Parts: sequence; C-alpha cells; structure tokens
Amino acid sequence: MKDFTLCTDIETVIELLNISAKELADSIGVTPTTISRWRKDEEQASTTNLNAFYNFAFRKGIRLNKIKEQLFKEDCGSGAVILFHGAKTYIDGRISIEKSKSTNDFGRGFYCGESLEQSAMFVANYPESSLYILEFDRTDLSYTQLKVDRDWMLLIAYFRNKLSDYARHPIILDLLSKLRGIDYIIAPIADNRMFEIIDSFIDGEITDVQCQHCLSATNLGNQYVFVNDKALSQLKILRHCYLASDEKEYYLSYKREESRVGNDKVKVARRQYRGQGEYIEDILK
Repeated sequence: MKDFTLCTDIETVIELLNISAKELADSIGVTPTTISRWRKDEEQASTTNLNAFYNFAFRKGIRLNKIKEQLFKEDCGSGAVILFHGAKTYIDGRISIEKSKSTNDFGRGFYCGESLEQSAMFVANYPESSLYILEFDRTDLSYTQLKVDRDWMLLIAYFRNKLSDYARHPIILDLLSKLRGIDYIIAPIADNRMFEIIDSFIDGEITDVQCQHCLSATNLGNQYVFVNDKALSQLKILRHCYLASDEKEYYLSYKREESRVGNDKVKVARRQYRGQGEYIEDILK
C-alpha cells in the first residue's frame, strides 16, 4: 500500500538541496522521466526506488518525517494532539480495535505514542514497517491518565497475564473498575526491558519501590490507548510516512544506546532502593 506523499517529498528535497530533477534521478539510479512521473503522481515507485529516494534524502540530512511532524503540530487545532503509530506494515482499511491483541499493555485497543522517534523505534526491526502521523480530537471524551507507579505496574502485569492467580483480588478489581466507561487511556509506554523488570517484581525478586524506580529509569514517554469506537472516530490519519533503511538504523542505534544507559540506571536503582517498599506477596496477600 504505497500511499506515501512521494510527489510532495520530491519537491521538498529538490528545493532544500537546490538540485535539478536530473541530479536527483542520477543520485538514486532512475531516469529523469521516472522522476517526472513521480512528481505528477502518474506512477507508483517500487519499494526499491522508494528506499533509494528516502535514503538519499536522509543521508543528505533532510529529516522529512520530522519536518512533517513539526508542520502538523503547528497546524494542530485547539483541543487536539498529534500522535504517532508505528506499523509493522501498514494500516489495512479503517483503524480497528478488533485486530489488536488482548495481551497488550491495556488489552485490546489502538495504541499511539506521543513521540515520533519512540513510535518508529518499536517497528524499526521490521522490513516493511512504516509510520503514521495522526491527529486526535480530545473533545467530549473521557479518559484516565496513569504514571509510573504501583497501579500502572499491576495493570500492565494483569493484562500481560502475569497475575492470573490474583485476578479476583480486591486491589486488582478496584484498578480495573477505574478503566470502565472511559474512551481512552494515557499511560507510560512499556517495552521488553520494562516487562522484565515487572516480571522481577511479580516473581518477588524486587519490591514495588525498587520496581518503580527501575521503570522510571527506562522511561519511554506516554502512549494513548483508544479502547472504543467513539474515541477512534475522533482519530484522523494525517500522513503515512516511509521509513527508509538508513532512518531505521538511525533509530535502532539510538535505541541501543538508550537501552545501554537505561540498563545501567536500572542496576543503580535496584541497589539504591533495596529493602524499600513491599513485595508482591505482601501487597496481594
């Protein structure tokens, strides 16, 4: 599904680099006629040619996706917010909750991030991944916002099927009751490193205080979780962005460095807060 705005992106690159269509064609290995057809939106580019063009722009220092992000944020209306969704391939048809897994952070829902970089990082390992920029109108919708604390940790563990023995515990039931009837959730993003830390808490290896500070050390920003069609009806796709191989490697390199620093912070937090807080068996006894 090649619905990327290639024709507009070509005009941007030609203008910013002050080059001719022929110079662009020579740089990415196509003919000037092909460039002309792309500019007029008369011909779809192959995946190979898309990657060649967007890699060329990225290597020249043109961050097309960041430019789009900034422009959309400038035009964003009052009461709305710009969000991002990383897709392993692309969104096929309308945005739907039914296609999501029940074992996601907060169960079934459509998940978006506040950060372009973080959303792209989550899918940069997939060969056909892409990125969506969306606008969300928050008017007349109900929501709950969570932070990195015990409640968030327990909810993530519950939806990830780590607390099946405590599914009917009053604390868990109370937390779940706070999610009923809302249209969307704003909560910290969790990744595989965070799941490992939460598992250590659920397995009784660390306390809730240790877990909280370890998780704070690996903070990835917030995500929006749309849990019903009412919320989805106020979510609009603004742009489908191509992620070139060089851009993906840039995000993966950043992720590796962020992970290294985060792991060091986690080790320090585990030691610094050792003995503080409660273990899971004390909380859910």
